[in-house]
Amino acid sequence: MLSRVLLLLVVAVLAWSGVHPTDRFTWWLEVAPVLIGLPIVIFTARRFPLTPLLQVLLAIHAIILMVGGRYTYAEVPLGFWVRDALGLARNHYDRLGHFAQGFVPAILAREILWRTSPLKGSRWLPFVVVSICLAFSATYELIEWMTAVISGSGATAFLGTQGDVWDTQWDMFLALVGAITSLVLLSGVHARELKRLGV
Repeated sequence: MLSRVLLLLVVAVLAWSGVHPTDRFTWWLEVAPVLIGLPIVIFTARRFPLTPLLQVLLAIHAIILMVGGRYTYAEVPLGFWVRDALGLARNHYDRLGHFAQGFVPAILAREILWRTSPLKGSRWLPFVVVSICLAFSATYELIEWMTAVISGSGATAFLGTQGDVWDTQWDMFLALVGAITSLVLLSGVHARELKRLGV
């Protein structure tokens, strides 16, 4: 039941985000992970059912990406509200996105490794999971760079640096913090859900 509700929610937000987005090119770039990941999750659901925790996290991450795609990360209204409420210098919605880029993939990587590798219960598991998240974050930054080189100024909204010369480093740092935070807060809950799945 949870899977169907989350699927309907993600599809609804995807449809909403695709109606007159701020920048269509940026929308495609931002929602690409959802367009790739959603079919994978659907088609592997019977063979490799995900824990409810991971399903919820993936849905939240998808929504963060799709909202960013709708407005571009630098223009998300929630980010402006937080900026004004806290007296910040910029829209930090993209920081939330990069934190989630570590937080959610950490549980995804943990679940896959726990179920398919000899790392189940190993003290090396958290280190490997964090390393995977950092590698994923660095790869994403390289994709942003490559897109900017190929498309020129068309990728400005996708990059979302907002004039911050350290934006790339901040993005990777927040993914690192997100991955560590996720493992510290959720490993126990995740282990119990894996046990309920019979893993």
